[in-house]
Amino acid sequence: MEDYATAQQVYAAGLVFARLGAVVMLLPGVGETFVPPRIRLSFALALALMMYPTIGPAVPPLPTGAGDLGLAVIRELLIGLMIGAILRLFMNSLATAGEIVALQTTLGFAQTANPMQAQPSTTIGTFLGLIGIVLVFATDLDHLFLTAIVQSHDLFPFSRNVPVADAGQLALETLGRSFGLGLQLAAPVVVFSLVFNVATGLVGRVMPQFQVFFIATPLNVLLGLAIFALSLGVLGLVWVDRFRELTGAFATP
Repeated sequence: MEDYATAQQVYAAGLVFARLGAVVMLLPGVGETFVPPRIRLSFALALALMMYPTIGPAVPPLPTGAGDLGLAVIRELLIGLMIGAILRLFMNSLATAGEIVALQTTLGFAQTANPMQAQPSTTIGTFLGLIGIVLVFATDLDHLFLTAIVQSHDLFPFSRNVPVADAGQLALETLGRSFGLGLQLAAPVVVFSLVFNVATGLVGRVMPQFQVFFIATPLNVLLGLAIFALSLGVLGLVWVDRFRELTGAFATP
């Protein structure tokens, strides 16, 4: 390798690739399970080669021992996995919203193979997950992801230990925020379902002979999906803004 690059350059490029590879394996959009791992790693390698001139000079000198070298690589892998997992956790907000909407419209048993999770999930949840991936690329959130990866080296320098306690706290906060956001995104359908069920109960109470469920179930599905379709545009805008705020925490030097 000395004919092409020095040992320090190979070491620096390896550390850059270790963090980038870990992030890309979990990054929303690029790191989905239906994308082959070789494609993701090849993409990470190309990014590492492009970002090396910017990040490489900040890499500390090559360690003299194999143990220190292994610890440095493991530290970069853990930091990359932490960043990718935080961004991935926020995608659960769309799955939560889809599950809530499916339950409120009595479509919880309608299952579809989810390419993001490699397992069946509700049809509405799968639909929202695909919309989330489209919005990531349509609104250039993927560019903000790359900015966050580069500037994460300012937040977590090569010489700094992995902030395990802070990472765990951030993961818990992100998971709570994603669940709360999922409930907020599904709020129009939840409010409609509450009002509709109360009205159905009053009708059944006033007219016991009336076949309430025979009429109410189709109306619940049709009106619930109609309200969901009308609120879909606002749902996407709110989700993108919240995701942009989360990514901005890593993209701010």
